[in-house]
Amino acid sequence: MSRAAVDVGRRTALYERYERWHGLDRALHRSPVQRWFGNRAAGRLAVLGYHGVEDPVAFAAQLDLLAGTARPVSLAEVEAAVHEGVPLPPRSVLVTFDDGDPSVLDHGLPLLAERGIPAVCFVIAGLVGTDEPFWWDESAHLLAHGGSCRGLPAGLTPAAAAYALKRLPDARRRAALAELRDTAAEPAPRGRQLTAADLRALEAGGVVVGSHTLTHPCLDRCDDATVRAEVGTAHRLLTDHLGHPPTAFAYPNGDFDTRADTALRALGYRSGFLYDHALSDPASQHPLRLSRLRVSTRTSPDRFGTVLSGLQPAVYRTGLGVLRAVRQVCGRR
Repeated sequence: MSRAAVDVGRRTALYERYERWHGLDRALHRSPVQRWFGNRAAGRLAVLGYHGVEDPVAFAAQLDLLAGTARPVSLAEVEAAVHEGVPLPPRSVLVTFDDGDPSVLDHGLPLLAERGIPAVCFVIAGLVGTDEPFWWDESAHLLAHGGSCRGLPAGLTPAAAAYALKRLPDARRRAALAELRDTAAEPAPRGRQLTAADLRALEAGGVVVGSHTLTHPCLDRCDDATVRAEVGTAHRLLTDHLGHPPTAFAYPNGDFDTRADTALRALGYRSGFLYDHALSDPASQHPLRLSRLRVSTRTSPDRFGTVLSGLQPAVYRTGLGVLRAVRQVCGRR
């Protein structure tokens, strides 16, 4: 197995262990350090990055917590803060979703609207109105049904395999998907994606629609022409679907790319979001490089609280730092 594949496996295993460490979450949430981090976070913006609404009951509880302890803000308020210097209220939180999973419309929108909480949904424009699966879900299904491709080590979990595919140059990733389709025993199942009418329904209910590229490649792995097409074509499609141009963009996988930044500026985008698991500071961060925190509707209440405060992300980054240091020491032997 290649060193890159070993690195993928270690990083994935570390994150999966963090997801299982409920005892650590409880200890962090009840510690004096959590209180200090919470007070420190009051002056920053917590941008929550969800994907789907897998558990509507848990999501409702998270929204109730936000409504009671934080100040949910809109994309317009955030963009005014980063461009005009309009201050945000203490403990501001912006709710966002990546990919455009239909559960955001079916389950998320009613719960958000009931509480008057605004949100943003970043949509993969090329999937709108289709029944095509997300490519990472497709790859997991194909691998589970005997699919294989060159350059992808055997024995990886679906999450690690998706991460490994994301790290490939984009042309190679597309070729790997084609190989998986050719070798798997059965194709991935088709499924509903959001339609143009669904996007308009989201916006009518208070969920702003932003761009998440055309097909969701990692832009830093793409050539120049692909970057331009992924940003520009998605922008045109979403403008047609919505009746107005989107102003917000989320980088796939959170990977910033200077060429995309240039294209977004030219198209008039006012905000861009990473996925770096950190609190955001609109007063000092670049408008097209705002930080977001990784959460899901399955995030435990203890974990949710420490994520909002910035404590859990700090602990996670420390763990990754220790892992890197150990690898460097071992690599010198």
